[in-house]
Amino acid sequence: MKLLENKTAIITGATRGIGRGIAVEFAKQGANVAFTFSSSVDAANDLEIELNALGIKAKGYQSNAAEFETAQELAKEILKEFGSIDVLVNNAGITKDNLLMRISEDDFDKVIDVNLKSVFNMTKAVIRPMMKQRSGSIINMSSVVGLKGNAGQSNYAASKSGILGFSKSVALELGSRNIRSNVIAPGFIETEMTGKLDEATVQSWRDAIPLKRGGSPEDIANACVFLASNMSSYITGQTLSVDGGMLT
Repeated sequence: MKLLENKTAIITGATRGIGRGIAVEFAKQGANVAFTFSSSVDAANDLEIELNALGIKAKGYQSNAAEFETAQELAKEILKEFGSIDVLVNNAGITKDNLLMRISEDDFDKVIDVNLKSVFNMTKAVIRPMMKQRSGSIINMSSVVGLKGNAGQSNYAASKSGILGFSKSVALELGSRNIRSNVIAPGFIETEMTGKLDEATVQSWRDAIPLKRGGSPEDIANACVFLASNMSSYITGQTLSVDGGMLT
């Protein structure tokens, strides 16, 4: 029996890195996958083909989760197409790093909109169907930076830290309806983005982690599978750090 058999999951920002890893793992575990992307149409088409080949139903939606009405319409469309919404993974995120002295208001607002407001938008869009079916799992992607801060990332840290308080509040509000809300806080995850960094720098980061390696998108995806599945049916309002012991 696959862990996510007959469940429908929405995953935002799924065409690369962590989001892509989650989409593939969910499909392997039997979930039908509706995923969003902002601009990479070719990558989205490739992912849709790859996921459908795993014997589940998958569809990509070009959508900006940072826009409230767009998110509401998207959820309606997915519900019509798939019949249910059992899992929401709020994964879409951006960075616009700079020291506070140099961050523009626009760079602050954009990061908050994409990383934090989108979580509100999408969660608000799925809670009605989840309440109706009296079940649901919401998984919000924070970051180790949301837990400890990071110089040059005050906007990103604020957005990822905000997710923690939001998720706990949702867990308290919706627990009686059997809707769970949890957070995953990834540490240093090696994706195509980190592949462009200087190898010596990356190695020094690995050396500082107790497990002596960077994480993979699959490491995050496996944690998501657990929180999306019935294996975690008594877990809500929690933050799971998947960071190789970085914050220990």
